[in-house]
Amino acid sequence: MWMCMAALLLWMKSGGCTERANTSELVEYTALDFYEKLHSGKMMFIYFEQKVSPTISLFLVELEMSAEVLHDYGVLVGKVNCNKEPVQTYCTDERLLHSAFLFRGGKEFLGLDLDTVFDVNSIVSEVLFAILREEVRYVHTDADLLAMEKAVRGQKNIVLGYVRSLGTQEHRSMMETAYVYGSIYQFILITGGPVLKHLGVNESSHSSQVWFLHCRVHSGFMTPMTSERCPLTRMRKPLSVLSLHSFLQLMEAPLVSEVYKDPSMVPPPQFPYQQTPQVFLFSRPETAHLDLDTATTLAWRLRGIALVLLVHRLPEKSLEVKYLHLHNLDEVMELFTLQEKEAEEEEDEEEGEDEEEDSDLAKLDDEIAASVYKTRGSFLDIDSITQLTSDNFHTAVAQNSLTVVLFYLKWDAVSMAVLNSLIEVAERLEDSEVDNVQMSSVDCGEWTDLCAAQSGSSLPAPFKPITAFPSVWVFHPQVSARHYSGMLGSEALHRFIVLSCSASPTLLTTEEEVASFLQGVPHPELAGYKPDRVLGLFQSPTHAGAPVFTEAAESLRGEVLTGLLTDGLAEKWAADHSVDLPAVLAFPSWRTPTRPSTLPVSSSAKELLSHIHTALLHPMPELTVENLPSFFSLGKALLLLFVGEEEDEIGRRQNQALVEEMGRVVELGDGRIDRYLACWIHLGRTPAGMSVLGSYLGSMPPLPALVLTHLPTGGEIYQYPPNTPIVALSVLQWLQRIEDKTESPAGMLGEDSWPPAVKFYEFLKIMDTQEPGSARQQAPEEEEEDEEEENMEDDSTSEEGTDSSSSPAPDATTNTHSEL
Repeated sequence: MWMCMAALLLWMKSGGCTERANTSELVEYTALDFYEKLHSGKMMFIYFEQKVSPTISLFLVELEMSAEVLHDYGVLVGKVNCNKEPVQTYCTDERLLHSAFLFRGGKEFLGLDLDTVFDVNSIVSEVLFAILREEVRYVHTDADLLAMEKAVRGQKNIVLGYVRSLGTQEHRSMMETAYVYGSIYQFILITGGPVLKHLGVNESSHSSQVWFLHCRVHSGFMTPMTSERCPLTRMRKPLSVLSLHSFLQLMEAPLVSEVYKDPSMVPPPQFPYQQTPQVFLFSRPETAHLDLDTATTLAWRLRGIALVLLVHRLPEKSLEVKYLHLHNLDEVMELFTLQEKEAEEEEDEEEGEDEEEDSDLAKLDDEIAASVYKTRGSFLDIDSITQLTSDNFHTAVAQNSLTVVLFYLKWDAVSMAVLNSLIEVAERLEDSEVDNVQMSSVDCGEWTDLCAAQSGSSLPAPFKPITAFPSVWVFHPQVSARHYSGMLGSEALHRFIVLSCSASPTLLTTEEEVASFLQGVPHPELAGYKPDRVLGLFQSPTHAGAPVFTEAAESLRGEVLTGLLTDGLAEKWAADHSVDLPAVLAFPSWRTPTRPSTLPVSSSAKELLSHIHTALLHPMPELTVENLPSFFSLGKALLLLFVGEEEDEIGRRQNQALVEEMGRVVELGDGRIDRYLACWIHLGRTPAGMSVLGSYLGSMPPLPALVLTHLPTGGEIYQYPPNTPIVALSVLQWLQRIEDKTESPAGMLGEDSWPPAVKFYEFLKIMDTQEPGSARQQAPEEEEEDEEEENMEDDSTSEEGTDSSSSPAPDATTNTHSEL
């Protein structure tokens, strides 16, 4: 029977039937559905959703992933949206907001705080732990364990598991195994306490362990137990479902097997004991009884490590079997335990290092600082970039057609992370043989005079003082320096640098050059990337609008490819596209090259840049983490559509139809929609959008969801009526109601408050008061005398003021000093 149950366990771990592989078992119940399932007596694990925060959004994702696992154990997992249909008690008490509930037999069985069920492992382990209260006992002291041993002696063996904390992968492995083997063995769980001393475990150990206590009288060679304690065997492998399953099967193996043929003729261990070493002991007829006792003693010591076989014949040496002459059992044990001890010592050393590192990481501010701290031991290979100083900076910039400079601080975590990205880009450019780019860096902690350089100075490469770190600047000879404002990851930085290598604008003189410019790949390193392109058409290079276009093109360098057409070629292109010279044609990457946007030549580069950016903007862009800052900088309210991840082609088409319908909103809205940025977020590609949507509305609404937020007039958030089809005309009517102030907001934006992570300390002031040799206490004597005279005058003035009036005058010279 137990082998069948073990097969059931392996089937569940492999995912069960493939028909349900891509479906979710998390169900959103109505109040009626909830009560119906409750009264049916089914086991249910339910969360009652009231408000959605980023933490709860993450919990719901983990809850959905655990639904299929718990379904295999007969537990229904779901949620009830209290905002739609409240359930009495559970939806009316805000104290229950951070709890999920297990129902059994038609009533509440247990409430679990979300702090204890924070991921799939903790959800599955805690729910199964609650269900298996009788099958899995918890002991704390050695006396508790002894009482349990006496209670099951002669009936069941005990599986004792030690996990350092509940809710971990190891805890889940114990619970899932107990669910299958609970009727065969008595499971006991410990997380620490005095009982560890009896087991010979240091309580500071991080590794989970399992012991098998042989409390049932063995049917083989085991003599009746005379000790009140059950013999125990420790599992040597790390705790997991498969290792524990194999260990339990090994505990059921015969203690000693007797064979009557040569070891080379004995077949290897069969399932489920495969890959288990075999130890053969040779017996003589005259000492057969003593040899059996010796084999039994050795078998108990090798329990869980190897299988012992007693051979009733003399050995015939062969190459297939390794023969050893050993004098005692300890020498046999050393063959197996020496390597194990070395592995345990290495593990203890690694645990000590990890514990020390974890304690340090807990003191860091954010993930970037933690990442840099983890890699502190690996030195950056900075040979691929040039370290610039005040002495060689301007010379290096003048000698290279393109110089990329990172201004950084060594003690700043973000600076070091970006420096690593810069090195990756430099190595990638070197491998692709891009030799006209100088990748360099400046340590502003050391070269403060260089980083404080003033713009407009007589230096060859003037730039603004560096006040934010890290900062990436791009320098071309005889051209104003440009600050790179894009993403600081290696991919975005590499793309920007490669595009910056092209002239801006590129002078195109033939039809072939124009065709290559519009349809070709700008660089082999950017295969698959489609940049935006802009063409300027002028009668001649000396036309008044050409310098304006050239200035705008230089500002777009690295972001947009720009080309310049003049003379007869420009006239031909103007005729083909029915435009008058001069003209600017914009070719957005999201549109086919045959349909450019025609722009007027402005009188200033700033105005022309505004027209170009507007023409290149997608009418319905998809927001991602990378492009959000650029769209946010437009200062428009966001008309934001949230769509979920598609499970099949039908779902993909539905999402595409929604995006196209929002495009119709932009078309039909004409000028009215210009004040809004219509955009969308795909929650599958941008999971961070779930936390955003939940924080907007206070709970996770059904998808798709359409909201209007970040209005210039205030922090109101408006939600398009849920479960209402998103149709262009209906959306425009909804926007009109918002403008008429007849629509009620669904929420408010939170305050943009980013307080310091820790208390601020004014170190200079502390040094002045505590250090006897500080600069403040070493002030010249003349200054001290002047201060004493001023203090005396202040005292006399204060006394006169006190005599003339009973109420003190306010100090008009008081200054409030604020450190940033």
